[in-house]
Amino acid sequence: MLAWLMENMATIVISAVLVLLVAAAIISMIRGKRKGKSSCGCGCAGCAMSGACHPAKSETLRK
Repeated sequence: MLAWLMENMATIVISAVLVLLVAAAIISMIRGKRKGKSSCGCGCAGCAMSGACHPAKSETLRK
């Protein structure tokens, strides 16, 4: 078992680093979504899908 680990150490290390990078990216996207940040990095003023990303909040009419 130890021989197999030593033979494949580079693959194991590279795979672990890639898994950590993907996990960090996903966590960053989730945190950004919770904070209301846009995924594209620009404003939503000209975006055709702005209604899907940020649905309009219903406003109550004051009388």
